[in-house]
Amino acid sequence: MIKASEYSERREKLINMMEPQSAMVLFSGVEKCKSADEDYPFEVARNFYYLTGIDQPDSMLLLINVEGERKEFLFVSPFDERKEKWYGRRLTLEEAEARSGVHNVLVNFSFQGKLDATLSPSISQFGDIASLYVDLDRELKIADDTYIDDFLSTIKSAYQSVNILNAYPLVTQLRLRKSVGEIQELRSAIKSTHLGINAALKILAPGRKEYELADAFRHAINDSNGYQGESFNTIMASGVHTTCLHYPKPVDTVPEGGLVLMDLGARNGYYCADVSRTYPASGKFTPEQRAAYDLVLEANKMTADLAKPGVTIEELQNAVIALYERELPRRGLLAEGEKVEDVYFHSVSHFIGLDTHDPYLSPSDRSYRKIPLEAGMVISDEPGLYFSRLGFGIRIEDDLLITEHGSDILTRDIPKEADQIEHLLQTQKK
Repeated sequence: MIKASEYSERREKLINMMEPQSAMVLFSGVEKCKSADEDYPFEVARNFYYLTGIDQPDSMLLLINVEGERKEFLFVSPFDERKEKWYGRRLTLEEAEARSGVHNVLVNFSFQGKLDATLSPSISQFGDIASLYVDLDRELKIADDTYIDDFLSTIKSAYQSVNILNAYPLVTQLRLRKSVGEIQELRSAIKSTHLGINAALKILAPGRKEYELADAFRHAINDSNGYQGESFNTIMASGVHTTCLHYPKPVDTVPEGGLVLMDLGARNGYYCADVSRTYPASGKFTPEQRAAYDLVLEANKMTADLAKPGVTIEELQNAVIALYERELPRRGLLAEGEKVEDVYFHSVSHFIGLDTHDPYLSPSDRSYRKIPLEAGMVISDEPGLYFSRLGFGIRIEDDLLITEHGSDILTRDIPKEADQIEHLLQTQKK
C-alpha cells in the first residue's frame, strides 16, 4: 500500500507545477447509471486517487497555490447511518486524513462554500485567484445529473475573470514515473496474474469454452488479490479469434490444433498488470505456428533489449517493423501481396500504471510515443502477428520497468519460450 507521505509528496510536486495565484479542483466521481435504477460499480477517478489514495464517491480535493501560502482541502461524505446500512461504511474524517495525508478534511457539503470563498473577489480568502485547474475529462460524473462540463459552466458563469486550465496533463505527467511503492503494487498485480494464467492453463484443452478459461483466471486472481478484479476485460481468444486484437466475447469452443491467445491482467491498489501469452491448445505448436511464434518472441526480446532511458516508444515500434520487414518474407510467413501492416497493425508499447494504458496529456493523445523514456517508467512490450488466411494470431506481452541502464522485465517469471510452454502444457496433461 502506498504511504500517506507519498500522496503528500505527489501533491507538493503538483502544486509546484501550478501557476501562481491558482487553485485546482479534482473529483473522485460518482457511480454511473447502468439501466433503470442499477448503477455500474464505482470506479474512482484515477487522477484524484493518485493524489489522495481515497477510493470512494462524492469526494473532492482542493489545492491552492498563492503567494506565500499553499493549502490542501479534502472533502468526503459525512456519516450517514441510513446510507451505510444500504451501501456500506465510508471513511471517517480522521481515517481520510490518515490515508491521504491531507490535514484539512471537511464534509463534502461544505465544498461549494469553500470554493466560493476561494474564487469570489468579494471574499478572497486566499487572495486573488487568477486560474482554476480542473480535470477536463468529459466522462467524469461528479454528482447526480452533473458532469464536469456542467461544473465548468457554473464556474464560468459565476467567476468570469477566472481562467480555466486543464489539470489532466499535469497529473498524468507525474504519473509517468513510478515510485518504489508503485512498482511493488505492480509486482503484486503481476504475481496474481501469473496465478490466474496457471489456473487457466490447468483446464486448457480442445473442446473447452473460452469463457471457462476466462472464469478460471478471474477466480484465481480474485482469490489472490482480495477481490480487486481485473485490469481490463479479459481477452481469451481461440482459433480464428486470435486474429482479433480486442476479441470481445469469449464464448466459442477451443479448437483442436488451434492457438489460445490470452491478454489479461490482475490489479492491485488499482495498479494494472497487462500480460499476453499464446498457447497451443493441443500442447504443441504446428511448424507454421512455431515459425510465427519464434519471430514474435524475437521481436519481444529485442524490444526489451532496446528499451532504456532516451529511447522512445516510436523507435521501439520502428525496430519491430524493420525486423518484420526483413524476416517475414525470409521465413515464408508473408503471402504474395501481403505487407507487414496487414499482419501487424498495433503499437509495440504503451505506458502502464493506474490505468492499463496510462495516459499522457489526454486520454486520446498519441504524443506519448515520442517521449524519451526515463528510469521509473513502466511500459508494455507486446509485438504480435495476425494471419487471417492461416486462422491464427500470436501476441507476447511483458511489462517493462525502465531502469538507469536498460529495462527490467517485471513479468519474466511467466514462461514464454516455446519449448517451455510445450513442456508445461504436456506435463499438466499427464
